[in-house]
Amino acid sequence: MTKTELNRYKEILENRQAELAQVLRNREGIAIEKTPDALDEVQLAGERELAIRNLDRESNLLRNVRAALRRIEEGTYGICVHCEEEISAKRLNAVPWTPFCISCQEQADKHQEEGNESFEELLVNAA
Repeated sequence: MTKTELNRYKEILENRQAELAQVLRNREGIAIEKTPDALDEVQLAGERELAIRNLDRESNLLRNVRAALRRIEEGTYGICVHCEEEISAKRLNAVPWTPFCISCQEQADKHQEEGNESFEELLVNAA
């Protein structure tokens, strides 16, 4: 990977990191509100649950973006953390924060569906 390509990915990741950090600062959606109407309570609880799931998803993405920036600094960006093969430019263009090549990502997804803890530990350690 050329220095120009690496700088382009770094800029993309830094911009994404800034966007995610801004989104995560807004936590108004998880405030617990009381209302005299039971139906309103149920609706607010559902909205709060959705807001929590969105915050969780965005914080996981932010963790992955930060890990990718660390890999750039360490000089390992673009290399799969599992098999140590080069990640294709096409994949990096689509998902610049990915720690895995497409083959290892498919394995990770398969193991996740099966509930295999050992590969999930690898995913956590990669982030």
